[in-house]
Amino acid sequence: MSDSPAARLQVLFEGHRLTPTQRRIAHCMVRRAADVPFLSSVELAELAGVSQPSVTRFAVALGFDGYPALRRHLRELAPAEAANGDSLNEYQQAVEAEIANLRHLAEVLADPAPVERAGRLLASSRPLPVLGLRAAASQAYGFSYFAAKVHPDVRLLDEGGTMLADRIDAAVRAGASALLCFALPRHPREVVDALAYAQGAGLSVVTVADSAFAPVAAHSDLLLPAAVGTGLAFDTACAPMLLGRVLLEAMCDGLPDAQARLEEFDAGAAARGLFVE
Repeated sequence: MSDSPAARLQVLFEGHRLTPTQRRIAHCMVRRAADVPFLSSVELAELAGVSQPSVTRFAVALGFDGYPALRRHLRELAPAEAANGDSLNEYQQAVEAEIANLRHLAEVLADPAPVERAGRLLASSRPLPVLGLRAAASQAYGFSYFAAKVHPDVRLLDEGGTMLADRIDAAVRAGASALLCFALPRHPREVVDALAYAQGAGLSVVTVADSAFAPVAAHSDLLLPAAVGTGLAFDTACAPMLLGRVLLEAMCDGLPDAQARLEEFDAGAAARGLFVE
């Protein structure tokens, strides 16, 4: 596994049945992985928006005597990480954190089964709605742009409001069987509500999120995690973007005419002089 703080936390949480409140704490810890070993239970509770006793119960659920024991465990793993980063400025540290996120993603993809399953679900959905609001809108747009080259009917849902449920309904009426969602911090409540609505309408929800403990997990039939970088004023999302391209590849494998569609597009683009060589 990757030696990044976020990756170590993901491993620590795996295999535990967590309550919604505990999942919220876990998500907060992954987001603030570098700081967590040095936070008190009160500080962590404030960051996660839960009570201090909830943090204590969370630590016990992970097999520790209490939060101090959990923090000691995390501190034992932290010094090497800190020493390696001492000579780097904040911009370099942000890049190194993204490299660690990409390494972790590569390790997760050692088991291709979840992505392959997602690719089949997306390929078979006609139409294919792709949801992404606020910070995740660019991820949804990028996926939709390329997916439209090989998929016959991709519908981008990048605007919220009262029309969002109507557009999900329209996709279902047209024959959609799955919805792809990109969900990144900060997670809009509207996205969680939209996924619950989509599931209620009978769609299989595939979600790319920053953590397996993200708020959208409860309304995702298949969640594929890809961590975001949090070292700068605004999050960086290299790993979610790359996972989106991997999903595109898996979807193409489920579309028998994908190569023919690409060749048709290339021929048309050449005839129109669309691109400068």
